[in-house]
Amino acid sequence: QVQLVESGGGLVQAGESLSVSCAASPRAISNYNVAWFRQAPGKEREFVTAINYNGVSTAYKDSLKGRFTISRDNAKNTVYLQMKTLRPEDTAVYYCAAARAREYATTDGYEYWGQGTQVTVSS
Repeated sequence: QVQLVESGGGLVQAGESLSVSCAASPRAISNYNVAWFRQAPGKEREFVTAINYNGVSTAYKDSLKGRFTISRDNAKNTVYLQMKTLRPEDTAVYYCAAARAREYATTDGYEYWGQGTQVTVSS
């Protein structure tokens, strides 16, 4: 079993960038595919992006391609989400989630979840 802890959320202005992190313990994150999801107030949680266990395969919500980038550093047991040109509609709680390592990044099937980190984008 793995525990996930997100960090790096905060309040930014529209157009700015922000990176959030997902740290895993006690098991090595290299054993897992990892994804980011988000949930805005009054809306259902939605898939944002995912990366497979070795970083070779990634997947993105179509509307976020080019602004959001997922990466991982298995040596640091951490997965990152870099967000650029943020918009007020990106305001949400961002969650990382993990699933047993698979060849390809997927949009579902994640069994371990963090508590989330709040990202607020002001206009």
